[in-house]
Amino acid sequence: MSRAGDQGKAPERWLGFGLLALFLLSPVSSPPVSVGKATTIYAVNGSAILLPCTFSSCFGFENLYFRWNYNNTDVYRILIDGIVKNEKSDPKVRVKEDDRITLEGSTKEKMNNISIQLRDLEFSDTGKYTCYVRNPKEKDLANSATIFLQVVDKLEEVDNTVTLIILAVVGGVIGLLVCILLLKKFITFILKKTREKKKECLVSSSGNDNTENGLPGSKAEEKPPTKV
Repeated sequence: MSRAGDQGKAPERWLGFGLLALFLLSPVSSPPVSVGKATTIYAVNGSAILLPCTFSSCFGFENLYFRWNYNNTDVYRILIDGIVKNEKSDPKVRVKEDDRITLEGSTKEKMNNISIQLRDLEFSDTGKYTCYVRNPKEKDLANSATIFLQVVDKLEEVDNTVTLIILAVVGGVIGLLVCILLLKKFITFILKKTREKKKECLVSSSGNDNTENGLPGSKAEEKPPTKV
């Protein structure tokens, strides 16, 4: 009886081992971090700029660690770092290196935003800014994203003259093609009507000729009967 019982439990054991192996061998992805689509942003000297950063996690997060790093040719420093306790709490700043920096993000309502604002920009602020995230719930795997900030004296105005000229030329060509197609259809319609009218005239003319020649179906002149 015990052997039969062990045999009945064997499939369950193999299933348990399979699920355990699948869990241990499956890759755990780190939380994706994004700083937006633009890899380089420009800001005017003396102004303020928002450095965006958002993260996501398939397994949730708890005591998530984040920080912003600044990296230039000769300088590397941690600007700000903090902890996010869970999905229901906002991030708490532990260290802030520069008073010009403000944490603007929120993790409530699944926003997962840890963006920062940098005020009173200086030319020396030009460089790489990296947003770093580490999630203990995902085996402390980390992820980061970098954006380059270029501080300039003034923003250059984009000249759209060439673009407008190209759009005008393309629009003109399309309009010309439409006019040609409409003109072609109109000419085809006129020629068709002209052919139909000529055909009717030919049929009418043929009927009149047959009447004059006394052919069958026409009224020929009646000749008086020959006298015997």
